[in-house]
This record gives sequence, structure tokens and C-alpha cells, in this order.
Amino acid sequence: MIASPLPDLVGRHRECTALDDLLAGLREGGSRVLVVRGEAGIGKSVLLNYVASRLSAGKVTWAHGIEADMELPYASLHQLCAPFLGELEALPEPQRDALRVAFGMAAGDPPDRFLVGLAVLTLLTRASETRPVLVLVDDAQWLDQASLQTLEFVARRLLAEAVAMTFAVRDPEGQAALTGLPELRIDGLDTTAAGELLEAAVGGRLEKRIRDRFVAEMHGNPLALLEFSRGRSAAELAYGLDSASYPVIQGPLASRIERDFAGRLASLPAATRKLLLIAAAEPVGDARLLVRAAASLEITPYAAPAKAAGLIEFGESVRFRHPLVRSAVYHGAEPEERRAVHRALAEATDPVLDPDRRAWHAAEAADGPDEDVAAGLEQAADRARQRGGIAAEAVLLERAAEVTPDRWPRGRRALAAAEAHFSAAAPDRATELATVAELCPLSALDRARLARLRARILFARSRSDEAAPLLLDAAAQFTAAGSPLARETYLEAISTTIFAGRVHGPTGARAAAIAARGSGAPPSGSRAADLLLDGVAALLTDGYETGIPALRGALELLAHEELRTREATMRWLLLVPVALEAFIHYAWDLHAWDTLSNRAVRLARDVGALGALPPALIYAGGVHIHYGNFDQAARMIDEADAIAAATGHAPHKYAALVLAAWRGEADLAAGIIDEAKHSADQRGEVSLLGAMGYIQGVLFNGLARYEEAMEAARTGIEHDGFNFTGLSLVEHVEAATRCGELDQARASLARLIELTRAADSGWARGAGARSQALLTDGDEADRLYRTAIEEFGRGGVTVEVARTHLLYGEWLRRSQRRSLARTHLRTAHAMFDGMRASAFAERARRELLATGEHVRAREDMLASALTPQESQVATLAADGLTNAKIGAELFISPHTVEWHLRKVYVKLGITSRRALQGALASTPAVDTRGEDTARAG
Repeated sequence: MIASPLPDLVGRHRECTALDDLLAGLREGGSRVLVVRGEAGIGKSVLLNYVASRLSAGKVTWAHGIEADMELPYASLHQLCAPFLGELEALPEPQRDALRVAFGMAAGDPPDRFLVGLAVLTLLTRASETRPVLVLVDDAQWLDQASLQTLEFVARRLLAEAVAMTFAVRDPEGQAALTGLPELRIDGLDTTAAGELLEAAVGGRLEKRIRDRFVAEMHGNPLALLEFSRGRSAAELAYGLDSASYPVIQGPLASRIERDFAGRLASLPAATRKLLLIAAAEPVGDARLLVRAAASLEITPYAAPAKAAGLIEFGESVRFRHPLVRSAVYHGAEPEERRAVHRALAEATDPVLDPDRRAWHAAEAADGPDEDVAAGLEQAADRARQRGGIAAEAVLLERAAEVTPDRWPRGRRALAAAEAHFSAAAPDRATELATVAELCPLSALDRARLARLRARILFARSRSDEAAPLLLDAAAQFTAAGSPLARETYLEAISTTIFAGRVHGPTGARAAAIAARGSGAPPSGSRAADLLLDGVAALLTDGYETGIPALRGALELLAHEELRTREATMRWLLLVPVALEAFIHYAWDLHAWDTLSNRAVRLARDVGALGALPPALIYAGGVHIHYGNFDQAARMIDEADAIAAATGHAPHKYAALVLAAWRGEADLAAGIIDEAKHSADQRGEVSLLGAMGYIQGVLFNGLARYEEAMEAARTGIEHDGFNFTGLSLVEHVEAATRCGELDQARASLARLIELTRAADSGWARGAGARSQALLTDGDEADRLYRTAIEEFGRGGVTVEVARTHLLYGEWLRRSQRRSLARTHLRTAHAMFDGMRASAFAERARRELLATGEHVRAREDMLASALTPQESQVATLAADGLTNAKIGAELFISPHTVEWHLRKVYVKLGITSRRALQGALASTPAVDTRGEDTARAG
């Protein structure tokens, strides 16, 4: 026999060992996460009880997912955090406020769900300072989405805290939940262990063929074996169950177990069955509420028979033996019985303390349309939205629409539900509800909202420009209705066409801009947004001379617009990507780019908008690439990717690709480029092909592979990728001149001069001057190179300053002016070497060798290099931030900060923070992936 500490754990030696290892790591002060997966009845709950029983000197906290729950946001999380809420006031203010609003303890703006996650991480970390904390989550697949996403965020950020998290997930229902975390998959018991468990349950030996038959039918499922043998002796099973008295049930194993529970329920008194139905319909397990509901139904809460049958446990809370018991009770009742129970629960639920659950029970009690019920659900949805529960808002609005008797409010509620489902990343359900709304009478404004929603769903699925006509139509409808959403929707339509890469034709950005300009749309309520649309429209319809000054005015206002409310800040954070993704390069203004992106990072951190933070970090990282501060750019890109991974979003690969191109990392770039091109071709994202043209132009020019650079940059120009057209022209002029394709170079130069003339910035003037120098000779070329160095410096574009020194030095060497060439080549080499732009540095080194000067190739001491997150932590610590502040900035706990710093000190050979600044100045940050970043993914 394979023994185990608990009778129900026969044959679970492997699983117990894994859980014992988890506890051993926890006792040593380390974090552990484990997702236990398996089918219903396989023993997941028993394993959670096992690990809870083995932690003697720690704090255990539970959360239980319940299928029939109403998707109230953060309901399960509140249950789990309840033992620690005494420490709530000790949390940093933004985290404390977010958690209080999420739990309905205070009113306020809807908190970002991942700021809530950081608050929970801090709460658990503080609790673990005195004793280890074990978090157990049973039936995680049935947690409300807000709680599940928050706990997943916490699980991915644990590293150096004395906190362990173990989730039990039923498959196949929970296959998509908690993917990527460490797993322990539970299968059926082997034949020997299953037979031993069965014989132990019936109290005697069974004939082998009979025993093997039952084991095979139950597939080694422990719960099935225990429940099917309950109340039967070995003698009764000696020749197998008589088919007339106990037929073998075909079908999925969970259904068979559930039917066995249902059969056992039939022998209970009617009052006991009704009491169990109340408990099954009430997901919180509040015994006092159950008693009040029973009184409303005029039944005596007689639970003894159910307890004797091993179906339920009563105490301060009510708990079923297994979720399948709850399911059997609830689904085995007649619809009218269920409605009566929900009606009693609605009456028994406090309308002040728990109005949302009362509204849900009232909805489940309704046997037809009911406006009062629908209105209650709509109010509950609004409260869910205020707590940040978008998924709950969608579910509540959908149910409200279902029970709405009048077609006018039903359409409005269905549309609101569709919009909420789309925001909750459920486009299929959003489409279904949009169809429901479309079949109802809608106001003109709601018709416009519906058109915009359909366009957004289409664009989210295909990324093509087919969404643009729908958005234009919606914008026209908003205009006719006098809605401030009109100008916002026109801007969205233009951005859609730009992303798809379509500039010309009836669905192009220019056509959208013409429509926007002639629409007479009312102001949006944001002067910066209105000016941005005006500037974009002028750029696309009037040309560069008129459009670029207007665009720069909009960027200036965006950078300094006063934001008085959280809603205004969130709108600003949604608006800024339009400027930074599509139009910032038309202004050729790195300082404006820097101001906007850093303000976006700061505001996203301040309001806890983790969805907006990764792209803001990417934009700020792009600025640092042009500043030549590649290490800082890498830190920002890595932080963005870590947050995106922790929050379940896709990483921003193209930012890493731009950095790889400037560094000359051809092998790293190749795979990402191929993947990006495939995605662009499949999804119609032509703008990405433009981006790839520029990126490959930089990469191949740095590697002196000029023919490849020329072809790539030409592709970028032809695809007219807006944000990259000017940059692609710069790369093309350089590559074409090196290949002797002077006509191509002159054509690109002419277009570049047209593009940069109106910008009149240091960056623009430097790009024009250097590109002209490549096609000029003599004193004029000399003057143009010097002008370019000066103008690029004025614009702050350090990488282009270094590159101009390189090109100038190459030209001087070919002009036989070797002494002056060495001066500029040394400058270029030193600058590129300091940036760790290896390809351009090597190109400068080879040129210096050609002048007769010997230069050693750089040899970085990689053994002492820091990982990206170590570098982030070390940089912030060197700037004087405390561990708590660093943790809040990077969305990790102070314990993890200290853990990283200890490793940093060892790698840098220092012993304190005071030595960090000097040590960091001479230490590279390399793109390696250690256990810290693996956890975040």
C-alpha cells in the first residue's frame, strides 16, 4: 500500500512531496506558487487541506470559487484578505484607497485592478513579516474575474516574500486560468492504490475482478470511488452492484458523481432538501442569512440528516462537502423551487450593506420581465464599474437587459452590456449583445455608440482599415446628435487607417481627415484633443507647411494640459498614444516626445493605470534610444514587458527590436522581424511593414550591409508608415549613396527635405543637412556635416550626433584628410562604444584602422553585468528611493527589492547604497533573463 498522512491521500506520494517542498521553501522565507490541476473529484481539495494541515507556524487564508456566484468584483479577494485588513491603514495611500474602493469600504474613482493587485501583494508581504503566509484558493476557475486576475498578478510578482500560493483548478473548465505558473497535474490513482482505497472504504476485501471493474469505471477518481461505495459493505459488492438496484451511469465522470449525490438527496426530509437548496443558491456561506431565508420560506433549518450523510458542514459559515454536492442540489431542484429560494434570499439580504447581491437574487427569482429588478441590476452594474469590476458590470448589465420588459431600455442596457463586454476583452459576447441592441429601438446617440462599438470590435479582430468607414459613420452620427464623442471618434478613425497603413482612397486617413474637418463636430471637452484633431487634419489635408505647426501646437498643449480629475487623466492617457504612435516624428521634436512620454509614465503610475503604463514606458524608452542612453531604454522596455506579462498583455516586441537594431544585434532582431512581417501580412498591419523598413535600415547600415539596408528602407518608404517614413528616408539616403544608387538617394533626399522643412527643429535640420552632405562634395559637404553635428546636438539626438561624426570621418578619410578624420572617428567610436552600439562602434573602429590607428574592440565583463530588473532596482536605489518606493514604482514588494539589491552588491563588489552611483556608471545592463523575469512571465 502507498501510504500517506491522510486516508483520502492513498497513492498521492508524488503530490504530497511536491506540497511538502512548497512548505519547506516557505519556511525558509522564500515565495512559492503552485497550480494544482485535475478533473472534478480527483483530490485537489483534499490536497489543499493536506498542505494547510502541514503548516504549523504560519497563517493560512482561503478563498473558494463558487460557480453560482454573481461575479461581484473582488468578492473572493475580499474573503481571502479579510484576516489581514487590520493592516490596511499601513499601506501606501494609493494602494490603501484602491483596496478600500474595490472592497466597497469607501467611495471613489474606479481603481486600476493591478493597483489593487499591488495593494494585496503589500498586504500579504506585511503579514509575512511575522510568520509565513499560505494562500489557498479552491475552485479557482469559479472566482470572479477581478479576484482571479488580481491573484494571478500577485502570484507572478512573488519572489522573496514568505508567501506561498496554491490554487486548485478544475479542468477542463479552468484550462485557460493561471497559465504559465508552476503546475502540479493530478491524474487518477493507479489500479493498486485505487483498489486499496475502495477496499478501505467498504471495510473488506473484494474479489479482484469486481474490484478492478469498479476501479476502471471510476478511472481512479478518489471521490467517485468513495462516494459510490459509501454505505455499502464488501459483502454487498461481492458480486458487483445489481443493475436493477443501482445501475451504472454512463457519461462524464463528474456527471456520474453529481447524480450519485442527487440520489442521496432524495432520501432526505423535504425541509432538509430545501435548506440545502438555500445554501446552494447563497454563495457566501453566511449561516445567519440562511436562517433568515429559511424563516421566510417557513421551514425549520433542520440540517442534521444532511450532516449525517456527509453532504454539508454547518458552523459560522456553511460549506458543502464538495462543489459537486452544491451543483447536484441546485441543478436537481425545479425552476420554481430555485426562484422561490432566490426570492427568499433577496428578502433576507440587507439592502444597505449588500445591495448588489440582493439585486442578483431578485433577478434570479424573477419568472419574467421586471423593470424594478432590471433597474436594481443596472445600479449594481454601476457600483461594479466604480469598483473597477468591468467583467461584473458586463454580466450585471446583460442580466438587466434580459429582464427588461420595455424594448427602449432593453436596447440601451444591451448596448451598455456590449460595451462593457468589449472593455472586458470579450468581443464575441459583445457582438451578440450588440445584435440584441440593434433589434431594439435606440436613440440617435445610442445608434452612434453601436456603430462605433461594431467598428472597434472589427478593428480589434482584423487590424485592417475596414473599420474606418464604420468609425466615420459613427462620428457623423455623433455629430448629428451634438455629442462631444464625435471629434474623439474622428481621431480614432484616422488612427485606425494609419495603423493599417492605408493613406489613400475612400477609406484612407486623408479621406477621414477631410470628413472630420468638414463635419462641424462640437468640441470634445478637451481643448488638447480638439487641437490634436485639427493639427492631424491640417497635416493630412493641407500638407506639411500648414499641418506641422498646428500639430506642434497640439503637442505643446498636451504636454501641459491641466488634468483635474481621474477621468480627465484617463482620457489623456488614451489620447497621447495617438500623438506618439502616429505623428510625433512629423514634428521631429525629441524634447516634446520626452515631455509627453515621461508625463504619461508619471500619470500612469500616479493613478495606477497599469494598462497605460507599459506603452508609456515604451515611448519613454524610445526617447532614451535617441539620447544614446541604451541602458536606460533597456530598463524601461524590460519594465514594460514585465508589467505586461504580469497583467496578461502582449509584450511590446518592436521597442526591443529598435534597441536591438541600434545595438547591432542581428541574431536577436532576425526572429522578431520575421514574426512581425508575418503578422503584418496576415492581419493587414501595413504600418508595421513601414516600421520594419526603418528598423532594418538602421540594423544593416550599422553592420555596413548597405544593399540590404537600401532595400529595407525603401520598403519602409513605400509602405508610408507615418511615424517611420522620415526615418526610413534618412536610412535610405545613406544606404543608396553607399551602393552608388545616387538617383534613388536624390529622390529620397528631395522628399526628406520637404518633410523636414516645415518642422524647423534641430533634429529635422540635422537630418536634412547630413543627408545632403552624403550627396555633396568639397567645402559644401564639409559645411553640411558640421551643421548636422551642431543641429543634432541642439535637438538632443545624441545617436545621430555620433553617427554624423562617423559619416563625416569616413568622408574625410576618403578625401585623404586622415588627421581630421581620426578626430571625428575617435569621437564616433567613443560615443558608440559608451552606448554599447556595437555595430556602429565596430564600423568606426574599422575606419580608424584604415587611417592607421590601432583600436581595441570592447570586451564587456559580462560576468558582472546586471539583469534588467536588477539594473532598474539599482538605478532607483542610487537615486535615493526607499525600498518601499522602489517596490511601488516597479510593482514588486520591498522584500523583493532588498533581495535584488543583495545580488547587485555582490555583482558590483560593493557593500552599500552609497557606492551604487559610481559602480553603475561603469557596469553594463545586459538583456538576460534570470529567475526574477521568469517569474514575471
